[in-house]
Amino acid sequence: MRLTAAQALVRFLAQQYAERDGVEHKFFGGCFGIFGHGNVAGIGQALYERPDLLPYHQARSEQGMVHIAAGYARQRNRLGAFACTTSIGPGATNMVTGAALATVNRLPVLLLPGDVFASRRPDPVLQQLETPWAGDSTVNDAFRPVSKYFDRISRPEQVVSAALQAMRVLVNQAETGAVTLAFPQDVQAEAFDVPDGFLRKRVWPIGRPLPDETARRHAVELIRESKRPLIVAGGGVIYSEATDALRAVCEQTGIPVGETQAGKGSLPFDHPSSLGAIGVTGTFAANRIAAQADLVIGVGTRWSDFTTASKTAFREAGVRFVNVNIADFDAHKHAGLALVGDARATLEWLRTALEGWAVDNACREEAARLNREWDAEVARLYAIEHDPPAQSAVIGAVNDASRPQDVVVCAAGAMPGDLHKLWRTRDPKGYHVEYGYSCMGYEIAGGLGVKLAAPEREVYVMVGDGSYLMLSSELVTAVAERQKLTIVLVDNRGYKSIGHLSRSLGMDGFGTLYRYRSNGSAGVDSEGSTDYLPVDLAANAESLGAKVIRAANVDELRAGLEAAKAEQGPVVIAVEVDRYEDVPGYESWWDVAVAEVSEIASVRAAREQYEVAREDERSHV
Repeated sequence: MRLTAAQALVRFLAQQYAERDGVEHKFFGGCFGIFGHGNVAGIGQALYERPDLLPYHQARSEQGMVHIAAGYARQRNRLGAFACTTSIGPGATNMVTGAALATVNRLPVLLLPGDVFASRRPDPVLQQLETPWAGDSTVNDAFRPVSKYFDRISRPEQVVSAALQAMRVLVNQAETGAVTLAFPQDVQAEAFDVPDGFLRKRVWPIGRPLPDETARRHAVELIRESKRPLIVAGGGVIYSEATDALRAVCEQTGIPVGETQAGKGSLPFDHPSSLGAIGVTGTFAANRIAAQADLVIGVGTRWSDFTTASKTAFREAGVRFVNVNIADFDAHKHAGLALVGDARATLEWLRTALEGWAVDNACREEAARLNREWDAEVARLYAIEHDPPAQSAVIGAVNDASRPQDVVVCAAGAMPGDLHKLWRTRDPKGYHVEYGYSCMGYEIAGGLGVKLAAPEREVYVMVGDGSYLMLSSELVTAVAERQKLTIVLVDNRGYKSIGHLSRSLGMDGFGTLYRYRSNGSAGVDSEGSTDYLPVDLAANAESLGAKVIRAANVDELRAGLEAAKAEQGPVVIAVEVDRYEDVPGYESWWDVAVAEVSEIASVRAAREQYEVAREDERSHV
């Protein structure tokens, strides 16, 4: 069949399926796009000609549509994805941040940025960057470091090999992330004779490999020899659908579990083995057990600094690590014993291999007691009465209003850390906080992706004023798509998280409030002024087509959340919170370097504290 390169690619994508555990999943849910001269006559024409093959969705921001795709892929446990198409130049580079987010979080997204003419006949074209020392360079080269696979299709027949390589990476649970196929605008429209096999249905099997037998045997020996083991559950537990297997291991052995941001929900919050969040934004339950653990079993975690509290969380002198991970890159971290394999298959095997062994009753009872004590602390923070409300009370109201199967979405600022500590998870897919890249502006777009992947669930997007100002455009897309989101817009008149960090570094919250520009001196441009900008974010959301509810206190917020349940489209509930009423940290530390020399006494004092804290950092080699 003779088709253009763009037509061939669209027909190919429509025929791709992933299969796991005997169940087939159509891999591509559709294609988001914003058209310009670099893609309208290629990918645009192909989607227009056959709308039945790959549904087209119009986005309002190129970065936002990649976030939608990432949210969709995560909610689908990486068994589904969206393609994203743009024109050349700024339309293309606007996707770079989204690509980095997808790759950091190991989420499959297919990016199809338009590119300059492969023939170079009309060079330089509109929006082309000319590089005097490299004639083959284009702005799309910026995607190379943030993509797990990159190719530039310079002839139409190359789309065959490029598409197959793209799918190889997208469905690879160890290597997945952003895949970029830079598509010159002239090549998109050029025709070639497409092999019949390229357009047939193709099913990509996703297996559940077990780790090497020798490594498994050594892991069992280490566990049986340990006295105070701890499991750290990461996102791999969720993606592998291993939560039941994890629960079975915990109930049989009594090993307690701490959860990373991506792994939150691996156990229900009230399970006696659940210690909740671990690390910088962790609970005192998880961090106390972590400090005493002699063996740490990481399952599906990449061991970020927030999980390890900048390598201060695991303090036992002889602590060892066993790492279960589908990616060998992560499995070898912290000089751990690498169990490279599927989380669910490995945990199921481990349960059988550990029959007859368990931690002593005192360890079980300690974990259960800490679980109860932590839940009491959550209840205390949820019940704080303050005017304006404390952020913890806002989280409590949303948690209470949601059903177990509903999803909370967040990404950046102070909110993710508070959610990590406080949200009472009851469903493995009920917690969706993007904290790998912690990208401001992800929230609304990512929430829309979650809703497209799971329309049967209510989606609660928690977004601060800073993130809302960064990227609110996909609220319009949610309106156009007729997708229901309940967006809780938490306004603290500035950057609450970095304001808190700035104060801890001796800098008095410098540059973190929304105010009229002052004379620039540190004393004036810091905390204390009430000369706020007259910004009305609720009015902005209403102008974008959302139903808006204003809440002055927690009671009004609860009433607004109840009223929102009857709405069919996006609802924004705006509530102001106190930027200084913080959820405390619990026996953890984060390494943020403080200026070594300063004329400011408070900075010098912060540096002294930093030097002391840094002495606890471990190398784990």
